[in-house]
Amino acid sequence: MHLSALLFVVTLFCPQEMGAEAAADAPAPPEPPVEISTLCGRCHSSAPRASALRDASGREIGPYDLWQSSMMAASARDPLWRAVLSAEVDAIPSRQRDIEATCMRCHTPMADRIGLDDHDTGSLLHLLECDSRLGELARDGVSCTVCHGMSPEGLGTDASFSSGFVLNDERRMFGPHEKPFTMPMRHHTSFTPSFGEHVMRSAMCGSCHTVETEVFTAAGDDTGARFLEQAPYLEWRNSAFDTERAETRAQAASCQACHMPTVDVDGVPIETRIARNPGGRDFPPVRPRSPFGRHVFVGGNTLVLSMFRDHGEALGAPAPPEAYQATIDAARHALRHDTARLAMEDITRDGSSLSFDVVVRNLTGHKLPTAHPTRRVWLRVLVRDARGELLFASGDVDEAGRILGGDGRPLASETAGGPVQPHRRRIASPDEVALWRAVMADVDGQPTHTLVAGARWFVDNRLLPLGWSPDHVEASRTRPVGVDDDPDFRAGQDRVRIELQLGAAVDGPLSIEVDLLYQSLSARWAAELFERDTAEIRRFRALYEGADRTPEVLAHGSAGL
Repeated sequence: MHLSALLFVVTLFCPQEMGAEAAADAPAPPEPPVEISTLCGRCHSSAPRASALRDASGREIGPYDLWQSSMMAASARDPLWRAVLSAEVDAIPSRQRDIEATCMRCHTPMADRIGLDDHDTGSLLHLLECDSRLGELARDGVSCTVCHGMSPEGLGTDASFSSGFVLNDERRMFGPHEKPFTMPMRHHTSFTPSFGEHVMRSAMCGSCHTVETEVFTAAGDDTGARFLEQAPYLEWRNSAFDTERAETRAQAASCQACHMPTVDVDGVPIETRIARNPGGRDFPPVRPRSPFGRHVFVGGNTLVLSMFRDHGEALGAPAPPEAYQATIDAARHALRHDTARLAMEDITRDGSSLSFDVVVRNLTGHKLPTAHPTRRVWLRVLVRDARGELLFASGDVDEAGRILGGDGRPLASETAGGPVQPHRRRIASPDEVALWRAVMADVDGQPTHTLVAGARWFVDNRLLPLGWSPDHVEASRTRPVGVDDDPDFRAGQDRVRIELQLGAAVDGPLSIEVDLLYQSLSARWAAELFERDTAEIRRFRALYEGADRTPEVLAHGSAGL
């Protein structure tokens, strides 16, 4: 038996939960087609004496090196995910196992494929601390053998969503290159490298980035309905970015093209040896190849990445602080340059009256902000006089990232249980904010920030991707909510009218500053989360309150008159 299979058999169960005699009597489960990332990292990481896994400028681009500081690697250790999951269980304790199993399908996919086991502790989350092979696989998050082990069959269909993908049962690892040199990987891991065109297709990503959840009542009763909690893949299919459309457009790009670019940071196409030997030198038979995707998995969650950077040991971080900082820098670059644009148009001043339009354009292939509804985007509009004195502010924030009103205090909509800001076509008051986000509604139609209570959208005015069509097959599942009376809200952009009365005493030139701001965890969602009291929430709250909560700037505009 291969060593990895032997280790799996010996340590599948927690030693503290299963006596040696019982373990000896237990039947040996089959070897799973998954492995922890460090096994792959033996050959798919950069080494000083190898030319493999470097770009044209010699920068290290090993898949393991870049992946280890991504949110994919952190999916099971993510303190925000653990806090939100504990809040969901706290909301409906009778559904604990259902809730944990649903969330762990995507966040601990390797352990899920073997079979989640609470080891008689009453909680499947026990695996995240469990000193066992199963626990080790759970903590390794979305690892190499999950994505590269996916079979192409069924990808992109509804059956594949919510982590419904199927792992290849022949221990094949799929990649984008034909006729790979198989001997080294077979020898060291018992996996066989194989060509798989599907690893370059968005449908593979869609298996976990299209998530439906069961809808429960407050008492925990299953309504039989399903709620589409996040759908970036379906949004992409109904966009100009869809590479599988017959009329493929200039903007067409797969998920991998943006989140795993095949060019280096200078824009040069990458050609490199894709592996080196475990001793740190090149494999002579492995020749440079292209395409090669940088496994950066850049997203927008700089908040949690900063927690791993600053509290790595406490969080069990798999990467060093400098690796997280590099990923944060890459995320900020993408947020600032590849996410959105804004323009200021039709600026008019008549005495103390000032008006102008702000046009916000979505550059991504999905809604903005995307995925889980913790996220939000909004406009900060500041108007100053010639002396720099602030005359008007909408969307400004305090040090805690809370949006402020005209009195300089957080708006009521920033507090737990407060009102929900509506979609706005026009801003005329400091208490009005142009805000794009999704808020769930429960079975009674009331706003909720608890996923297990989510039955539909109370409002979903997130910016649509370019090319989104109400006639597309995916329109019904990705349609915005709460924008019907806004003709300026359209595919790829929204237009907001700013109309201000600055007062009769205003004289001289004015300066206008407009920023499009982003939070991966909105202050409102955090306030709702902190209404509950669990160990995981207390832990996250300490990290959150010690973190820099300054919103990220996606786009900026300025004008003077």
